[in-house]
Amino acid sequence: MNTTSTRVRTVLALVAALCCGCAGQPGAVPPDEAAAQLPAPPSSAPPSSATPPDPAAVGANELGQVPILMYHRLVEQPASVYDRTPAAFRAELERLAAEGYVPVTTAEYATGRVDLPAGAHPVVLTFDDGDATQFALDAEGKPAAGTAIAILLDVAARHPGFRPVASLYVNAGPFGSPDGAALRWLRDHGFEIGNHTRDHTNLSLADDGGVQEAIAAGQREIQRALPDYPVSSLALPFGAIPGNGALARRGGFEGTSYDYACVLMVGAGPAPSPYAADFDPARTPRIRSQDPTGEDARYGSTVWLDQLAAAPAQRYTSDGVLDRISYPASAGTAPAAGFADRAVAY
Repeated sequence: MNTTSTRVRTVLALVAALCCGCAGQPGAVPPDEAAAQLPAPPSSAPPSSATPPDPAAVGANELGQVPILMYHRLVEQPASVYDRTPAAFRAELERLAAEGYVPVTTAEYATGRVDLPAGAHPVVLTFDDGDATQFALDAEGKPAAGTAIAILLDVAARHPGFRPVASLYVNAGPFGSPDGAALRWLRDHGFEIGNHTRDHTNLSLADDGGVQEAIAAGQREIQRALPDYPVSSLALPFGAIPGNGALARRGGFEGTSYDYACVLMVGAGPAPSPYAADFDPARTPRIRSQDPTGEDARYGSTVWLDQLAAAPAQRYTSDGVLDRISYPASAGTAPAAGFADRAVAY
């Protein structure tokens, strides 16, 4: 039996027993070689002698909604709704672990590499701007205490099955590490590095050439530290979509080309399943991490996680078999044409 599946199901059982970006918001599948270099998710495939999990028994809905959470700074005294305290961030991770969520990267989500134990739910943790409160290396070359990545690693260590992965979207000079050591550490430990443009450019104000120049400059900034790294996704600064939206996903400038599996907006709600007919990799929404009160709190993570907990049939729930896409026939959703041969309604 898959130990990760067992641990996640144990967490879910315990919960059941106990209960009985960026400031100022304006306005498929990538190459195989890119996917091959992504961090491997935990294997949930049952042994060949085992019977695959019954989708109905675990409430599988792999056409359900996926929360993609957006973080910026961690500070003790938040200056805006885009800031969170370290304690609030830790509490949100603890909640996700207790409710059976398992982190996946943006690239894993967008390419349909959502390989989770039966009954688990994917969540994508995204961080914008390359702020040092998100990640920094201490004098020993380890994640600095109190940073978001250090907190994530700590929570994951206490909740086996809660993968310590995230997608970090960077500008010039990320994490105060001019030599690129921070990016190399993140890559080597299974984190995704994504583009946020070099200069945090508002792409809605740029012409077609300026859009491509800004995105290509951000890609070069990453690849200066990680020459062979396949940058797979872009987070739009300010959530601003270019006039020619297709250029956010594919384009090039002065010899640097880009072709992304996913483009993230700021958004205000959960994202569709990557297998669903309404999934749009060029306009993928995110949820701002936020307490239940404050400016536009109804669009924040606490409110949305409460809603998904109250209506569990709406959220993505894994059937535990990677090559099968299970969903309830009564859900009123449809698989994308490219996944129809793997989709099974029950």
